[in-house]
Amino acid sequence: MPCVADWLNSPLSIVQGIFAQNGPSPDWEKKVTEYFREKLKENNAANWVPSLNDVPLHYLKPNSLVKFRCMVQDMFDPEFYMGVYETIDPNTKTRVLRFGKYRDVAECGSQQEIDLNSSQMVTLERQTFYCVPVPGESAWVKEAYISASQARVSPSTSYTPSRHKRSYEEDEDVELHPSKQKEQHMGNIGDIHGCGEPKRLETEASAGHQLISPNCSPPLDLNFPLPGEKGPACLVKVYERWDSFKVNDTLEVYGILSVDPALSIINNEERENSSSPFDPMECMDTVEEQRVHSPPASLVPRIHVILAQKLQHINPLLPACLNEEESKSFVSSFMMELSPVRAELLGFLTHALLGDNLAAEYLILHLISTVYARRDVLPLGKFTVNLSGCPRNSVFTEHLYRIIQQLVPASYRLQMTIENMNHSRFIPHKDYTANRLVSGVLQLASNTSLVIDETLLQQGQLDTTGVHNVTALGNLITWQKVDYDFSYHQMEFPCNINVLITSEGRSLLPSDCQVPLQPQIIPPNMEEYMNSLLTAVLPSMLNKFRVYLSLLRLLDYSISDEVTKAVEEDFVEMRKNDSESITADDLHRTLLVARFLSLSAGQTTLSRERWLRAKQLEALRKARLQQQKCVNGNEL
Repeated sequence: MPCVADWLNSPLSIVQGIFAQNGPSPDWEKKVTEYFREKLKENNAANWVPSLNDVPLHYLKPNSLVKFRCMVQDMFDPEFYMGVYETIDPNTKTRVLRFGKYRDVAECGSQQEIDLNSSQMVTLERQTFYCVPVPGESAWVKEAYISASQARVSPSTSYTPSRHKRSYEEDEDVELHPSKQKEQHMGNIGDIHGCGEPKRLETEASAGHQLISPNCSPPLDLNFPLPGEKGPACLVKVYERWDSFKVNDTLEVYGILSVDPALSIINNEERENSSSPFDPMECMDTVEEQRVHSPPASLVPRIHVILAQKLQHINPLLPACLNEEESKSFVSSFMMELSPVRAELLGFLTHALLGDNLAAEYLILHLISTVYARRDVLPLGKFTVNLSGCPRNSVFTEHLYRIIQQLVPASYRLQMTIENMNHSRFIPHKDYTANRLVSGVLQLASNTSLVIDETLLQQGQLDTTGVHNVTALGNLITWQKVDYDFSYHQMEFPCNINVLITSEGRSLLPSDCQVPLQPQIIPPNMEEYMNSLLTAVLPSMLNKFRVYLSLLRLLDYSISDEVTKAVEEDFVEMRKNDSESITADDLHRTLLVARFLSLSAGQTTLSRERWLRAKQLEALRKARLQQQKCVNGNEL
């Protein structure tokens, strides 16, 4: 294990040392970043850093180094802070130069004051992101990250509260039963401290009870996009290159944990002052905005970012970045066993789809599809599949989703009932009073699998909200974008969401490809049958399925000029033979099928063989549609 006593437990002391050596010159900040970057490369040291995704907040030491795997849900306005400032002892006139970076509250000795008129003072800017855990992150992903972690944490002991901090589950319980808030809140403020100045903190904590308790109702909405989500939300404070990040990006950040209760005290004092009739210019924020932007640190901790990176994916079974040299050996070794893994996965999904081999082929193609480029407004690579012919009011779709959940890193099942369509909030909207983006179900991270269960849809009336929600789903499927509602205008947010629609007949929603399900077996007990599939597959093989589906989405793909010419000639011949039914859309779809067929076999270029196989699959699928049309008349 690397020596982590200082840089992991007391990173601010490392920062202080670098600052002291380099003074107020800008180089000291780069040296801090470089120091921690090199430390995290040593001996797999990143696994020693505790994660807010895995470890309850009261187990983490304040001002220690932590990491957080998250999605940017909202971006707040930039804030100014004292980057460098000077303190002075009024008695001895001794001056000390200090840094304000990576802190929420300026540090000042007991006998010192901050000299606000110092020529040494430097005011800087930082950006605050409101970040939440990745929406719909699968349980197997969480478990794999936890098992890989080697962080050693234990409940804080230097400050002993009357009870442990509430767990996330207890927080949810309080939200459901606000009457519990007051009786549970007493004793919560101080338990977030692990070390340093326990006496001072104890005084602040006891003062905080009286200030914070009256402001804790109604309970704070953590603004998770999906219902039932658990985990921490964090205010992530970014100091460099924040313009390279945007809303809905998936990040992994390493930074200094700040849970100082002084933040809550200051914010509550501001709220009290803001209601005062005197000097209204002192605080221009509304109470709602203060509450959202400066929530209690015990519920929404702050992370002062030292290092941050966008994540290509969140699959813990893959290297974080596939472009690095050490990752290439992983990819090449997995490619050698790709063929048997694909065969096993095809068999597994065939059983899940009740013996339908063709539907299983298309499901694999769907699961590895991704938007690889945009041409004007057209997203290239999207492959929304409508699996029609699913049993109505059956547990089939529910269990099919559970199987998909075991294969992909992030997913959500949207039950398309009249009630859900009329009452759910799909589209994020701007709350100007609180100055925040209120999340919606369609605010999802890139590469999330969205399963829309249309088999639950019954007759009924869609209200205005329901119509808007159906429109939003249509735009997501067709254009891979969601129009966020900013009241006076709409703003397009491009996305990359894999949408699978299960329906009895043809879906009401658009799709790129309709595949009628043709069950070969009808199990007497559907639930028992589907559960037995997951228990029968070996955990090692399940992990190979997970690597297979995530890895193939990240591979590059190209078509040579020679193959392009052959495909064009082939298409011309197809049009000659059947000009009425062969359209440009057919060519586009067949090229997509050929692309994902090639990738599913580990081939990054299109071959003649794969093109012919894609045509064959499309012919089989169209024959089913024609057969269905003959049986149902207008059903297509």
